[in-house]
Amino acid sequence: MQLYRQYCDGMLIVAKRFISDTMEAEDVVQEAFIKAFSKLEQYKGEVTFGAWLKRIVINKCIDVLKYKRQRSIELEEHHLNVVDADYESEWLVDDEITINEVKAAIDELPEKYKYVVMLYLIEGYDHKEISEILNISEVASRTQLSRGKQKLQTTLKTRRNGTRS
Repeated sequence: MQLYRQYCDGMLIVAKRFISDTMEAEDVVQEAFIKAFSKLEQYKGEVTFGAWLKRIVINKCIDVLKYKRQRSIELEEHHLNVVDADYESEWLVDDEITINEVKAAIDELPEKYKYVVMLYLIEGYDHKEISEILNISEVASRTQLSRGKQKLQTTLKTRRNGTRS
């Protein structure tokens, strides 16, 4: 119970970043705790318990979202391209754009980009960790982040300017 009390609120915040419905996010957190406690022998202590639990919560959120949406995978993802490293330095967004506008724009991204963008920009995971969480290659993580950021910038510019450029 002590572990539950210590981490419950923080894990709910993480779940609500992925799942907007509070009750559904609470269910995800409960399921994550059940899974964590039932798999406690797998916790090796290589990371903090909170980090280990957070990964379980994020994976549960992604599973729920995938199940709910059941979108077909876009064909373009079958053909991955290496990301242009120069693009990383081109992440420019108008200073007047609010965090809520950014979060709303992230929510509109296609699923394959949204998860990578959220894990990288909001949760702070690196590409190696993202590849492990989403069971994709690091190249796919970089590619999806790059494409997701491009779509995010376009969406935010469109909202700010009122037109597509």
